[in-house]
Amino acid sequence: MSPARGGAPLPAMAAALSLALTLLACAKAPASAPPRPPTPPTPRVVVETAAGGRHAVTVELALTGAEQERGLMFRRALAEDAGMLFVFHEAAPRTFWMKNTLIPLDMLFIDDAGVVAGIVRDAEPLTLTPRGPGPGVDARFVLEVPGGWAARHGVEPGARVRLENVPRF
Repeated sequence: MSPARGGAPLPAMAAALSLALTLLACAKAPASAPPRPPTPPTPRVVVETAAGGRHAVTVELALTGAEQERGLMFRRALAEDAGMLFVFHEAAPRTFWMKNTLIPLDMLFIDDAGVVAGIVRDAEPLTLTPRGPGPGVDARFVLEVPGGWAARHGVEPGARVRLENVPRF
């Protein structure tokens, strides 16, 4: 083989160039990111009225005692299609207060069968007055939505409720 002008044989230069390009390609290759965990499905409550209306509410879940005690306290606003769903282990009489809750709320008390058993409408903010649907009404779930929501959507006791992506104990 004849040497190149610089004195190195051409096959040696080609091998060095190939090695340099390989190292450069490896150095610039992006590291693969670890796989992302799947996004959990969004919990929703769909309320179906006797008139055939269907109204979906994206909900935050109140599953623990601490989450249930805090509820929607300190919120200055709540979107029309948003709310909080309180999930209990069993149906029982339920009452709620509005301590540190800054906005009026409707409370839909839902039984084990997924039926609205009672409604508290436009609960007054910032009070400790217990509010519930009345005697003899047991609720396994309570849906809190913006005040006036039930009236705007024609929701009355007896409406059917479908829970989506909500854990059951």
